[in-house]
Amino acid sequence: MKRIAIVVGETSGDMLGAGLLKALREKYPDAIFEGIGGPLMQAYGFDSLYPMERLSVMGLVEVLGRLGELLKIRKSLFNRWVENPPDVMIGIDAPDFNLTLEQKLRAKGVKTVHYVSPSVWAWRQKRVLKVEKAVDLMLTLFPFEAKFYQQHRVPVKFVGHHLADKIPFETPKTPARESLGLDVSKPLVCLMPGSRGGEVERMGPLFLETAQLMLRKRPDLQFVIPAASVDRRQQLEAILEQLPLSLPVKVVLGQSQSCMAAADVILLASGTATLEAMLLKRPMVVSYKVNGLTALLLRRMLKQPFISLPNLLAGREVVPEILQESATPMRLSQELMRCLEDQQTRHQLHETFQFIHRQLRRNADQEAANAVIQLIES
Repeated sequence: MKRIAIVVGETSGDMLGAGLLKALREKYPDAIFEGIGGPLMQAYGFDSLYPMERLSVMGLVEVLGRLGELLKIRKSLFNRWVENPPDVMIGIDAPDFNLTLEQKLRAKGVKTVHYVSPSVWAWRQKRVLKVEKAVDLMLTLFPFEAKFYQQHRVPVKFVGHHLADKIPFETPKTPARESLGLDVSKPLVCLMPGSRGGEVERMGPLFLETAQLMLRKRPDLQFVIPAASVDRRQQLEAILEQLPLSLPVKVVLGQSQSCMAAADVILLASGTATLEAMLLKRPMVVSYKVNGLTALLLRRMLKQPFISLPNLLAGREVVPEILQESATPMRLSQELMRCLEDQQTRHQLHETFQFIHRQLRRNADQEAANAVIQLIES
């Protein structure tokens, strides 16, 4: 009977873990799966030894506050799996926690896999040396990541992205607008200033001032903002109340993918949302701001010319990235209006996004499972 250890640290990892677990069960129906996982994995018979939420820590101060507990959990898992070694240990994302655990277990003869590459290709590239010691196999979501590991002689398999498997090649706007109660006849701009409080505080006023400028040029525009939580919705509504003029904007709780699908153009902070917008084939403008010192440090550390996934995947600038001091309401509104009204650019962008979507659609759950099975039985 196979024993497979998996450790995930947040909801996105739970989604990947559930898909992988389901595919592995087809090969190993009686296998024991244990470690740390969420409700989606547990629905497939996963035994979570600790609540996944204990690993979901963001920010340096928060991590320091919980460091003792995190180290205790990692040591407990290490001791358990050294005493009774699993056939493979799979760390899904959470690199700060998982790579050290993987390295220690691999040194004891346990086969290890890391699923979802840390951003070693973008900054702190020397971390690849730790990855090399930690894993027997790296599973990547994107082809440019696999290329990086091949150059550094780390065993790697590009498996594709589960969102590319789930999102259809064409997504009409009208059903999404109807489900959100939006006017199907008026052009729609989706604003996505981020999911965290600090992001909304920095980007929210900027995005809404941009919307006001756009409305002066196109009075027929309507706007929608998906709020990541009740707290974010209240924060956005408070910002809206401070604007000198009212905006035709609807703040929606959750449903970010529906809001993007409904839109003609999207203004968003960089992140995974840029991938979803690309898979939905929606024109977008990417913008982000951090404090000056952080920006200075990042500029010195970054090894890539782009920050958004569509540009990284295309290997060139296909969507505007307007960052830091360049991110003004005037500049953002100009780029958004161009995206909204330039039909030739929209058509070319759609073709590029379609090509990348086909590259990423590889049945990721099954591809990842096949790679793990090959490692187990090698």
